[in-house]
Amino acid sequence: MPSRPASPSVADEPVTESELLEALRQLQVSDLLVQTLSTVSSLAYHRLGEEERDLEQVRLAIETLRALVPVLSGSISPELQRDFEQVTANLQLAYADAVSGSKPG
Repeated sequence: MPSRPASPSVADEPVTESELLEALRQLQVSDLLVQTLSTVSSLAYHRLGEEERDLEQVRLAIETLRALVPVLSGSISPELQRDFEQVTANLQLAYADAVSGSKPG
């Protein structure tokens, strides 16, 4: 079997239109929403940190999770839905702690 000549990495090769169309055919809205909610929750936790604190962004992330997780019911596994519900609850508790800790005493 002849070896392939050395070439740049796959990431360096341009994506063809047919490859893009095939990827879009396989993509599900639920997949995109799961990735989006994962990103939103990660960003919310980051915004709870002292250095990057932005409680308005955390509130917005919580409301986004509260709105979209129920929409995914039946489209994702029950385990994944429970995970998102737990993340939402944890963020709500952390947000409440952050808000109460940031009020002048």
